[in-house]
Amino acid sequence: MEAIEVDRPHSISSTAQPRLLQHWNRTAGWLQTVISDSSLSLVARLAIAAVFFYSGRTKVSGLLTIKPGTYDLFETEYALPLLSPHLAAHLATYAEHLFPLLLVLGLLARLSALALLGMTLVIQVFVYPDAWPTHLTWIGLMLVVIGRGAGWWSLDRLLGIR
Repeated sequence: MEAIEVDRPHSISSTAQPRLLQHWNRTAGWLQTVISDSSLSLVARLAIAAVFFYSGRTKVSGLLTIKPGTYDLFETEYALPLLSPHLAAHLATYAEHLFPLLLVLGLLARLSALALLGMTLVIQVFVYPDAWPTHLTWIGLMLVVIGRGAGWWSLDRLLGIR
């Protein structure tokens, strides 16, 4: 009896295997970057942006008219050394609107996260020193953005900003 050779259309030649493996590794690396790292950065950006934006919204009425009660808070509960309560109220309120917006867009994300990290440290040291578990959570989110950047879904990537 003679052996019959069967053509195997689904078998891969030994020379094609390394190229296929290289292609797969490139694709897997790209997927990991886009899905894993970028998703982590996106979630971190949106989460920390929400915290600060909602805080900023409590300080204003309308679009950006600072409430009288905001000035009172910065004179009493949020009193900071070296800054007048009036200036501190304006700086904090505008920062809590601008930097979260930039984070959501993924524009100048590292700078925005760094600015909010500075605010968090001021809050931790001078305003609510016992709230370190909350602040540590915020800092963790900001460090993801500062360390990894805004990720795939961002204006930073689209504009080539590192």
